[in-house]
Amino acid sequence: MAHSEDWLAQIPFENSYAQLPERFFERRRPDPVRNPSLIKVNSALACFLGLRPEDLASPSGVSVLAGSRLPETADPIAMAYAGHQFGGFVPQLGDGRAVLLGEVRGQDDRLYDVQLKGSGRTAFSRMGDGRAGIGPVLREYIVSEAMFALGVPTTRSLAAVRTGQTVLRERPIPGAILTRVSRGHIRVGTFQYFAAQGDIEALQTLREYVVGRLYPDAIDAENAAVALLEKVVERQAQLISHWMLIGFIHGVMNTDNMSVAGETIDYGPCAFMEAYEPGKVYSSIDQMGRYAYGNQPAIGHWNLVQLAQSLLPLFDPDMERAVSIAQDVIDRYPDQFEDYLTRGLRKKLGLLEEEPGDRSLAQALLDEMAKHGADFTNTFRDLSLVGNAADMARASTGSLFADPLAATEWLDRYRARLSQEGTSHAERANMLAQVNPVYIPRNHLIEEAISAAEAGPDLRPFEKLVEVLAMPFEHRSGLERYALPAKPEEQVLQTYCGT
Repeated sequence: MAHSEDWLAQIPFENSYAQLPERFFERRRPDPVRNPSLIKVNSALACFLGLRPEDLASPSGVSVLAGSRLPETADPIAMAYAGHQFGGFVPQLGDGRAVLLGEVRGQDDRLYDVQLKGSGRTAFSRMGDGRAGIGPVLREYIVSEAMFALGVPTTRSLAAVRTGQTVLRERPIPGAILTRVSRGHIRVGTFQYFAAQGDIEALQTLREYVVGRLYPDAIDAENAAVALLEKVVERQAQLISHWMLIGFIHGVMNTDNMSVAGETIDYGPCAFMEAYEPGKVYSSIDQMGRYAYGNQPAIGHWNLVQLAQSLLPLFDPDMERAVSIAQDVIDRYPDQFEDYLTRGLRKKLGLLEEEPGDRSLAQALLDEMAKHGADFTNTFRDLSLVGNAADMARASTGSLFADPLAATEWLDRYRARLSQEGTSHAERANMLAQVNPVYIPRNHLIEEAISAAEAGPDLRPFEKLVEVLAMPFEHRSGLERYALPAKPEEQVLQTYCGT
């Protein structure tokens, strides 16, 4: 790609979604800003997308990332969708503060959306300014890239810029824009939008688009709409099991925040749990605990029912037959989720062979962790120390095994199970280290990075945290504070949506 500003004309946006009927979106240019400045470019992701990091970091690149300048091949749109928000259906939502510039092809030959989030008002804005504050932008950058490093399907962050403007929330804060990358921004709510209008033609067009782009192996299925639902159901079962296995709480699992690509999307009031508590809620807007950690699998199931209902007209002309088909697919979700979760827990325990009691063994550990308020991440990481008393004495602060007497009965059961495995202690420790992270984006560290960026602006805590989280499974000397739970005075009890 050229070193001069000619690179702007050479970005090969394909704009496939923008070629759909006009009722799928609003054509909308981002609102320009006065004095943008770069926060960060994700160099590895830029290269994967065929973009030069130095071009994105140049003055012309920052102008693009801020929405003040458009690449020649971009066709910016705000996407339309609906959604259930905390169980109540809203027939029109849509991108109220985001604009899709277009799609670029990655090194894997797949299309990836490139979207500016916080780029100004659109036709779908609801009493908001369409902007974003630096806090939510940095939170999404940190957490989405951490999720990627942890192996969880997710949208990603290509860049973040300051707008040079102030946004008003509870108080004035610096404005910012995130450049978000995804396999697709189509949501369950996108299908709901057209189903609520009885627009069968649009549903069919959307189904064809999603299958063609995300699930091409379903194109030749006997019924492509049924095949699509089957794919999304399995992807969600796998995705939510990932969340449960790392202690992640999405915080706002509305149907408009559920991607049919099977990626984690919309990092608003999200958080990583420290002390294990199945009913844990951080989100300030989740007053009734609908989206608590332990409720996430069931809410995923509920959301998939809404997708199935939207697709009914495409399953069969006979509605009774269509409902029967949908029910059959949806009923597979609980077993699929439980299978993914059990396989994941077995790996987190360092077990290679399958035994009937493995799920109950894992649950017994979780019960002990809940009883003692043990740190979710450190307890699983410290399983590699189970071998002798000297090892156990090195257990992490906050881990259940920092006090082995608290888990004597479970440890005896675990050691007995390990004796059935053919692996050595060293082999098991190595396996555990590859699935149980040392570092997660702990809430107090995120808030520390945000506070420094807002006040300074000091980006050093943000940069350091991003650097640490890029290698979450590798223990590194001198980074002990990034592996420890918050002290009482550091605890973050609530997270906010940031809209």
